[in-house]
Amino acid sequence: MKLPFLFLFLSALCLGQRQDYPKDYFRSPLDIPLFASGSFGELRGNHFHSGLDFKTLQRQGLPVFAVADGFVSRIKISEGGYGKALYVTHPNGYTSVYGHLKQFTGAIAEFVRKRQYAEKSYEIELFPMANELRVEKGQQVAFSGNTGSSGGPHLHFEIRDSKTEQTINPLFFGFDAKMPDKKAPMINDLVAYAVGDSSVVNQSQRTIPVSLSLQPDGSYLASKVLGKGTIGFAVNTYDTADNNYNWNGIYKAAAFLNGSQIFSYEFDKFSFDQTRYINNFIDYYRYKTINQTVQKLFFKRRYPFSMIDQNKKNGLISVLPNSTFNYRIEISDFHGNKRMINVPIQFSEADATIAKEEKITPYYVKSRNDNNYTKDNVSVFIPENAFYEDFYMNFEVKDNVLYLHNETVPVHNNITVTFDVSAISGINRDKTFISRMDGTKKEYFTTYKKGNLFSARTKDLGKFFLATDTIAPRIYRPNFKEGENLDGSDTLTVHIDDDLSGIKQYNGYLNGKWILMDYDYKTKTLTHYFDDAIYEEGKNELKVVVSDKMGNSTIFETHFLKTKNTQPVEKNN
Repeated sequence: MKLPFLFLFLSALCLGQRQDYPKDYFRSPLDIPLFASGSFGELRGNHFHSGLDFKTLQRQGLPVFAVADGFVSRIKISEGGYGKALYVTHPNGYTSVYGHLKQFTGAIAEFVRKRQYAEKSYEIELFPMANELRVEKGQQVAFSGNTGSSGGPHLHFEIRDSKTEQTINPLFFGFDAKMPDKKAPMINDLVAYAVGDSSVVNQSQRTIPVSLSLQPDGSYLASKVLGKGTIGFAVNTYDTADNNYNWNGIYKAAAFLNGSQIFSYEFDKFSFDQTRYINNFIDYYRYKTINQTVQKLFFKRRYPFSMIDQNKKNGLISVLPNSTFNYRIEISDFHGNKRMINVPIQFSEADATIAKEEKITPYYVKSRNDNNYTKDNVSVFIPENAFYEDFYMNFEVKDNVLYLHNETVPVHNNITVTFDVSAISGINRDKTFISRMDGTKKEYFTTYKKGNLFSARTKDLGKFFLATDTIAPRIYRPNFKEGENLDGSDTLTVHIDDDLSGIKQYNGYLNGKWILMDYDYKTKTLTHYFDDAIYEEGKNELKVVVSDKMGNSTIFETHFLKTKNTQPVEKNN
């Protein structure tokens, strides 16, 4: 009788952990119905999504409210990332985060603007004291926007543990009740893996799709999997919700073998220093070659990612002679809606008719060791744990170009590429940097120069070479003609661009005074708001100076007319 009581106790404990988060403490950050265009833990490029993306009616300028009493503890404005972001620390031990904002409001906006003018910089990071910018629950703190690396207007929202800075699924805090969902996740694809030199699955040693058929009860039945040795599975899945057809990420996946759980994970919380492990969590090769994201239900070698730490087993299946298994996958959303896949597995002696692809090279990378490779004028240093697995690497140097494998192998920690330029004649050292081909575009890397050695750190493989940039950025298409009267305009804008090394610095001046100009790299636009009240009545001289990362600069000068206006211009439109 003790075991059932122990089970009940442990079950209650687990449920209690989920219910420890306050359910009614936080209000919504928006005054519209909440629909998610992105879920917590969703699989993104090189990272897991760290919050919820709330739709904002496909436009900018919606009021954004503090979800609880607290104080503004951090403000960050960057060209990429979250763009304009606000962090509010609350007395209950959590911090709420609001990203991709168009503009701050009230005292927060004034605080930020003063510091931007003091530092003469659009990009800025501030850490106000607890008594400087206090906010109340329901107080408007910003307008929603599309700044940073946002792909469209929305509000990125997070809740973090203020002490550990771990980000936590906001649905734990009662936001699930604000977003009803009765739809089960959907399954796109199931793939099987022969893990190990002698393993075979469906007569293949390569990753192979497994066909699925939808059953009347909503579950899926896989075709029979015939294998031998060690095999594993991965699934391509997504979730929708009531009145919301976005393909968002799932909450939980679990795998069972003959009724016993052998692998699982839940997107509940994680640390930001772990987020790049997504490249080991998914089948990275498949992602890069056919643009399909499948999340693995196994690991070959344990890695330090908290969401898989609870697994005592690795999710792999040993298929031995005379064995038959029922393998079941359960995919769940946060509301408990579930989709199941049943996979019958049977041992087969059949040898592989499709052999695994592996090119043997002289360069075998042992991922747990440091590795150094040198040829001609190029060297590569690979620190331990830069890769997740051991593999044969392609390493070649021809005509001062380094061919370092290809993009299908993920890199977790920086590797260092070094060119010795002593034998390269006519090189313009000041304007030369290490570059990599990113598709058809040359990618800039910050290059460290020490004598004849040019070095760069990278988390990508591919084709590396030396590039020279002597062409200055462009400044073009202002929103007014020279000498035009701008009394009817709230802003002045110009566009800037650089074709190679990229924009490093931009500064605008009105009548010799530095002015704040917001930079949107997606539209290549610099914007100055006239309500900063820097302009003078009558003629105003505008000067914009833009430099690229190799020190090439362009100056644009013009003038316009403006009548002094004491009425502030709203920026939320």
